[in-house]
Amino acid sequence: MKPIFLQYPACSTCQKAKKWLTENNIEYTNRLIVENNPTVEELKAWIPLSGLPVKKFFNTSGLVYKELNLKEKLTTMSEEEQIALLATNGKLVKRPLVVTDHFVLVGFKPDEWEKLK
Repeated sequence: MKPIFLQYPACSTCQKAKKWLTENNIEYTNRLIVENNPTVEELKAWIPLSGLPVKKFFNTSGLVYKELNLKEKLTTMSEEEQIALLATNGKLVKRPLVVTDHFVLVGFKPDEWEKLK
């Protein structure tokens, strides 16, 4: 299965990641994160594959995150509540995301993305 590349086209980091994928001849399935937001079920499958805590899936620099004052609220929310919240709005999710059968990459770190080759 080709990796799924979840991105927001206006995001400069996503643009850099897309360029990296193209330059490295990595085929992928493109998915727009705002129009096709990750579901609760997807997030529950992806978070363990990322090896990261749920909080690392939040786009902490995003407007929606700041408007909802999530820096304060996340500390008192359960993982279930955090996942449910992430599934409500693609702009809350850190991007880009690359999902494979064996691992999930959150954000664009070229060193980590080498494992896609």
